[in-house]
Amino acid sequence: MLQPSVGAVNLEDISQPNCYKVLDELRESCDIPVWHDDAQGTASVTLAGLLNALHLAGKKLSEAKIVFLGAGASNTTIARLILTDGGKGENMIMFDTKGSLHAGRKDIEADPRLYRKWELCQATNPKRIDGEAEAIKGADVLIALSTPEPDTVKREWIRSMAPKSIVFACANPVPEIWPYAAKEEGAFIVATGRGDFPNQVNNSVCFPGILKGALAVRARKITDGMAIRCAHSLADFARARGIGPDNIVATMEETDVFAVEAADVAMQAIAEGVARIEASWQEVHDRALADIQASRSMTKNLMAAGYIKEPPKAMLEELLKEAIAEVRG
Repeated sequence: MLQPSVGAVNLEDISQPNCYKVLDELRESCDIPVWHDDAQGTASVTLAGLLNALHLAGKKLSEAKIVFLGAGASNTTIARLILTDGGKGENMIMFDTKGSLHAGRKDIEADPRLYRKWELCQATNPKRIDGEAEAIKGADVLIALSTPEPDTVKREWIRSMAPKSIVFACANPVPEIWPYAAKEEGAFIVATGRGDFPNQVNNSVCFPGILKGALAVRARKITDGMAIRCAHSLADFARARGIGPDNIVATMEETDVFAVEAADVAMQAIAEGVARIEASWQEVHDRALADIQASRSMTKNLMAAGYIKEPPKAMLEELLKEAIAEVRG
């Protein structure tokens, strides 16, 4: 019913495991992009950050040992994109609330709704390692999207990781381990979902570019290939302007990144045959940049005229304190 007049649909707040089936069935049956930003957008920006973090650490995605804490829609999608982009399943271990994912998890195999998790059971952890401490020992990368509590990831786990280890502690509003604690235990690069710490991993830096690129060429869907292309676009953009251990991805304030992402994603859609119209990279880039600049200019003008009020800083700080207290309490 939406297809004739709506350009794309973003799915929101659909519980696991229903989110997998809803996304996969609609992505194939609808003739407009259906997208789950919390999963695919988060996966795209996480992959971008990981690519640059590994670059700084002098490591390769194909050789990195990666452990995932949490097996929700976001982390399972992150793992799938990493596998598709060159990560090796034998080097990857994922944990849910019942233990590690592996081919012996009959509880997952028996539930057809968990087919995405079962795919990862078959593709990763061939040695069936089942303890977090054992899995993380010697790991190059830890990607956590799990319980928002700073003791979820133990200090001793970080100490046991490989030299120049990379830690993504992305639970909100409280990361699984505070960045300073991870650094004290030897982590080389730490990323979180928070904007008040370095290396924020947030889908907001990918979603506008991906969607803009899909709409620019009237794509029928947003494929995993398009999400991966966006990840590389974001990583390359940041690398071109300079990256460091506390600056691995671009931010929302770097307006140009969205136009570059849009153009790269549009070209990927054309290459995969899911685009309805042809356009050059430059055409998509210039149109996207003009639209973004016009929108931002309009917002600034409305704020200057008093029609939009900026939230007081004290209010934002109080909301954050309340959120942290609620999680801890």
